[in-house]
Amino acid sequence: MGKKFKVETRRADKGFPLSSYEISCRVGELLLKRFPGLGVDVHTPDWVMNIEIREHAYLYGPSIDGPYGLPNGSSGKGLLLLSGGIDSPVAGWMMAKRGMTIEAVYFHSAPFTSEKAREKVETLARTLSGWAPGIELSVVPFTPVLARIKEKALDEEVTLLLRACMTRFATLLAERSGAKCLITGESLGQVASQTVESMAFTGSFTELPVFRPLVGMNKEEIIAIAQKIDTFETSNLPFADCCVLFSPAHPLIRPNLRKMKLSFMHLNVESLLLEALEKTEKVTF
Repeated sequence: MGKKFKVETRRADKGFPLSSYEISCRVGELLLKRFPGLGVDVHTPDWVMNIEIREHAYLYGPSIDGPYGLPNGSSGKGLLLLSGGIDSPVAGWMMAKRGMTIEAVYFHSAPFTSEKAREKVETLARTLSGWAPGIELSVVPFTPVLARIKEKALDEEVTLLLRACMTRFATLLAERSGAKCLITGESLGQVASQTVESMAFTGSFTELPVFRPLVGMNKEEIIAIAQKIDTFETSNLPFADCCVLFSPAHPLIRPNLRKMKLSFMHLNVESLLLEALEKTEKVTF
């Protein structure tokens, strides 16, 4: 508690016998008597005692700034593609701050990705639920889809085709859950799958809007938010997801959209996506 304070009073009940100014003076005088180390500063106080006179007298303070945003759920529902990395939890938080209810989806590829990787993502979802209550996490068994991609795709196309499959699956899940958009942690130029051409390809597998709130941010800016919302340390745990584990040595940076569409059709993966949808597990925080 600082040494300089101020009392601010509001009266919803104008029938109260003292004015707002009189109440502030009396409470301030009482505080000075009870706590000799305090002083008054009405211009730049260290803390403010707030008083509201309604059906009762309410005292509160000092105030703590929130993230400044819109009420939870006031902007509809979005589906967050949540990995164990630094970026996607920050993207989810930024959309929740704008009033969006967040549902999350995680693509689990056992035995290639460990249970520790899944626990890491669940911890991130639990942390986000402290900011946006009621997050539901869909854990998708994605190993058959990954195996099909590894079997049929060129090595340099693996990451892009995997992300295309994730986007297509997320669209199917959003149709079932009522989500009106997809949310990703993509940042322009950060990795090969986040160039303009790459994002144009992966984004072409959904009719829903794809929100990328980090698209113009650099890594330092993203890390600063991750530290603020308490996801950074969890994201740094050494348990990689399938996008990291199966990243090719020389991925495509500027893919040809028509050629990549043909590669996706060659996978013949729709039935595997529908099967994964039926086997998806829900975890609510």
